[in-house]
Amino acid sequence: MTVEVQHPLNNVDIAAVGALVTAIQEDPAKAHTTWAAHVTWTGGFGSEAKVRAFAPVPSDEPTALGGGDSAPNPVEQLLSALGNCLAVGYAANATVAGIRLDRLTIDLKGDIDLHVFLGLREGHAGFDTITATVRLDSPAPRADVEALHAKVIASSPVGHTLGAAVPVRVDLA
Repeated sequence: MTVEVQHPLNNVDIAAVGALVTAIQEDPAKAHTTWAAHVTWTGGFGSEAKVRAFAPVPSDEPTALGGGDSAPNPVEQLLSALGNCLAVGYAANATVAGIRLDRLTIDLKGDIDLHVFLGLREGHAGFDTITATVRLDSPAPRADVEALHAKVIASSPVGHTLGAAVPVRVDLA
């Protein structure tokens, strides 16, 4: 007796993704989603973010910025969010295209001038630039990998959010 074990390409549940695509095609309203997080200050420069039913994710500042250096700081988490979003995009789009991924790493860095954050002047307090370097190992032809890359960049929710002027409103309750 022979038992065939099926391992989905890139370990992606493409059937679940396909079911979502079908559901949105049948009811476009299902494409509009809302995501949420609840952040609680834990003292000093520490806080933790609670998302859905997951364990809280801590945040802190490095000691040079007055923190306890007990967790990544918010700007590091923002870079991580972009990298994680890109990784999802590569995995999903590669699987749909039938491209096997053997290895994927994304190195991200960003430049921030601390003058505004420290109250030394007014102006832009965020990243001046963000760069990401993607290393992708695959047996697919280079042209297919380049097409995959273009599709991921064109469809990354976090990448598009960071690259566009997105209204942010912070209300004091």
